[in-house]
Amino acid sequence: MSVATTEAAQEPFSRKTLFWGIFASLLAAAGFFLLSTYAPDFRQPEGGATPFSKGGTGYAGLVEWLKLTTRQAPPMERGEKDLESPLASTFLLVVTIAPGSDPAALDHLIKLRSGKDTLFVLPKWQTMPLLGRDGWETKIERLPNSVVNDWLGRIAKAKLGEGKPKVDTIDVQGRKIAVPDELQWVADDHPLIAAGDGKAILTELDNEPFYILTDPDFINNAGLKGEQTAAAALDMIAMLEPAKGAVMFDLTLHGIGQKYDLAKLLVEPPFLALTLSVLV
Repeated sequence: MSVATTEAAQEPFSRKTLFWGIFASLLAAAGFFLLSTYAPDFRQPEGGATPFSKGGTGYAGLVEWLKLTTRQAPPMERGEKDLESPLASTFLLVVTIAPGSDPAALDHLIKLRSGKDTLFVLPKWQTMPLLGRDGWETKIERLPNSVVNDWLGRIAKAKLGEGKPKVDTIDVQGRKIAVPDELQWVADDHPLIAAGDGKAILTELDNEPFYILTDPDFINNAGLKGEQTAAAALDMIAMLEPAKGAVMFDLTLHGIGQKYDLAKLLVEPPFLALTLSVLV
């Protein structure tokens, strides 16, 4: 038996096969690492007051409504990179606040959006997931004024008004909309949309192009089930957006964003070059 035949018998796989097998394993491991690192940035929660949620307090209906009318999906803001882009400064940013949102993220966003058109939508309802129905939720009760005022106070020096309005309908750009249950409002002598004298539903800050929608039931999924309310929601957005279709939604308040950690630092510039050098 020749030497070559003996070596072939002792090595069931060629060196090339072993090399490509090891290379494929490393490539698969690298892919798994990257997917694990960035998966949280693109994970979409099923419920809550987010632009992805199809529950009553969510805003997936408004996102789809805007997509149908403008023929393009509204962009989603996931972090500072999106906010600091030239395009973001020309858009109306819709910030939907949930009871469990991150207060620090809101404070940071307010600083970054100074001088830029931004609509803040206050929370209203306490809900819980509906068992057996992914993405559905059950309304428990209205949030206490103190909870909502904590969020409102971070944006403006104001508090929710007490008592029910004496009107049955609200004028939104010429459309008469029925007053939602347990309406939330703030005192304002010059409201953009009002529920009677001095009771603002949509108000604007004096020193910033910031707008506050005190009651989310005008644009959330529960509100859009009515034909008139759905039409009024578009009218309200059109009244505030700098240009037709110039609307984007914030995700950072809901923990959906470009969060940085050690793993991301290793695979993004400027440290990516160092990581590749070490691997090589």
